Amino acid sequence: MEFDKKVRAICEAGIDRKAEDVLVLDMSHKSTICDTFVVMSATSSVRVKAIVDAVEESLGKKGFSAFHREGYAEGSWALLDYGDVVVHVFYHETRKFYNLENLWGDAPRRRFVK
Repeated sequence: MEFDKKVRAICEAGIDRKAEDVLVLDMSHKSTICDTFVVMSATSSVRVKAIVDAVEESLGKKGFSAFHREGYAEGSWALLDYGDVVVHVFYHETRKFYNLENLWGDAPRRRFVK
């Protein structure tokens, strides 16, 4: 699985703000909603917000803006919808609870390491 420029920018922005366990799932044959999920964890709700801010800033500089943003105020699970890519930023305990990776267990995936 190759990372396109948008996915790479999302992952790098997250990692720059200390995102952990960054995982890219190929949803192109699993969902009509998007082609890619980017899932990452944060150690606190403050960090969730910092990661979301960094992703939005990075993609904004490249001419992309999210069609929808959800969960930012709560800081436990924030979602950014960029159309072809949906970004999930979880507080690590929330990520364990929802176990999104297991829900889409048969989707091809790859860890992102900067």
